[in-house]
Amino acid sequence: MSKISLSALAVAASLLLGACQQVHTTEGGAIGVNRKQTMFAMLPSEQVDQMAAESYAATLKQAQSKGILNKDSALTNRVRAVAKRLIPQVVVFRKDALAWKWEVNVEDSPELNAYCAPGGKIMFFTGIIEKLKLNDDEIAAIMGHEMAHALREHGRERMSKAYAQQIGAQLLSVVTQGQYDGYIGLASQVTDVAYNLPNSRQNESEADAMGIELAARAGYDPAAAISLWQKMSAAAKGQPPQFLSTHPSNETRISDLQANIPKVLPLYQAARKKG
Repeated sequence: MSKISLSALAVAASLLLGACQQVHTTEGGAIGVNRKQTMFAMLPSEQVDQMAAESYAATLKQAQSKGILNKDSALTNRVRAVAKRLIPQVVVFRKDALAWKWEVNVEDSPELNAYCAPGGKIMFFTGIIEKLKLNDDEIAAIMGHEMAHALREHGRERMSKAYAQQIGAQLLSVVTQGQYDGYIGLASQVTDVAYNLPNSRQNESEADAMGIELAARAGYDPAAAISLWQKMSAAAKGQPPQFLSTHPSNETRISDLQANIPKVLPLYQAARKKG
């Protein structure tokens, strides 16, 4: 590679690094999640929240048209009652989240899934509650986990990394005049295994830890996260090797939760005393 190309590549790399920011999205809480996150400066939280709100609204409209939105009023009220206790606890991690336009709905679907989109848009699928026969403590464990993803802006973090990778590959191609394009695909795979997948697992572990703190502060038994993942493990048809998965193995997850529960148990006991 010529000196001119090396110089141009250095400038391009500098510009790319300058477009990224190291930020703290949340306070650590009792659980101590303090990792700094890399965010793309041209992808502000407001933009991601708006995109999520539009996508969520479209999902609600589609489910409504199919007659599968909040079909079981008793179950919907039950999920919303859990959310009503969890949402006030978000101030421990970030005070601005209390003012989010939180919304909670239930879709009649066999999927073992639930999510909280950026900005506080929560959706539960009936399948995960009914097939796993979840109690309220276990629902709180799932909801706290999903809310933690939104609080930590893990979606924005993943998008930022994807943007940075894409722009970096384009800059490399331009600067080297396509000389190394054949290696870009291989480099992307290596990056996924060595960096993106472990980082995604780190996001899941953070959400697990913060989730049990939210649940404990709301008066839900944090140990329910253990029984939840035991049920999830039993329901799983098998998992890919952990190093090729975006999620920790169920065994790793349960072990980490068991280590973190003592940190939040006093919060649960205090909440129970308050009634």
